[in-house]
Amino acid sequence: MINGKKVLAIIPARGGSKGVKKKNIRLLGGKPLIAWTIEVAKKSIYLDKIMVTTDDEEIMKVSEEWGADVPFKRPASLAQDDTPGIEPILHAIDYFPEYEYIVLLQPTSPLRKVIDIDNAIEICVKNNLNSCVSVTKSGTPPDWIYKIDNNGYLTPLFIENDFPYQRQKASVTYELNGAVYVSKAESLKETKSFLQELTFPYVMPGERSVDIDTIEDFMYCEYLLKDRI
Repeated sequence: MINGKKVLAIIPARGGSKGVKKKNIRLLGGKPLIAWTIEVAKKSIYLDKIMVTTDDEEIMKVSEEWGADVPFKRPASLAQDDTPGIEPILHAIDYFPEYEYIVLLQPTSPLRKVIDIDNAIEICVKNNLNSCVSVTKSGTPPDWIYKIDNNGYLTPLFIENDFPYQRQKASVTYELNGAVYVSKAESLKETKSFLQELTFPYVMPGERSVDIDTIEDFMYCEYLLKDRI
């Protein structure tokens, strides 16, 4: 709870995975991937409830073993490859209408710290914002990004009069890292998105912004974890 407002954390973990089989419970650093998110969420001083929404009984069991609440099994209709990611979140919110703020924590971001969760919540609540999401600085300046046109030639994605050959002179941009999403519950239900008209960023360093989607991501994360375990 923060400023008298109840906060619900939702961890979505679908059973099916195209890239890596059973990705959410695959071992990383000796424990299931989803356990990293559950453990760090339990350290938060603001989260009143930490729940997992999943369609998979094995994920349900693992999540409960690591201390998360799994109040229901997600309907199969909300666990398809083409199911919009926000739908399971909105479905979960309907079970807990008493919570005024919703925090989405994806299990594929195992390197976030509790300070990231609590700082994002503080930014959102203390400034009375509708939403706040975590981002990290983009690795490649947009000025350096090209596409190949119909004739096979390189053309800049963004037209610039003066090409910035030095990185220091290139535009600084940020990208979503998938680690923390915070929103007022009512605003989330109304817009059906954490990215709303006025969304505030919470900037995270690159080393905590790994988003696991492939086997290579697992390997890279294992490498980074050597100094943390």
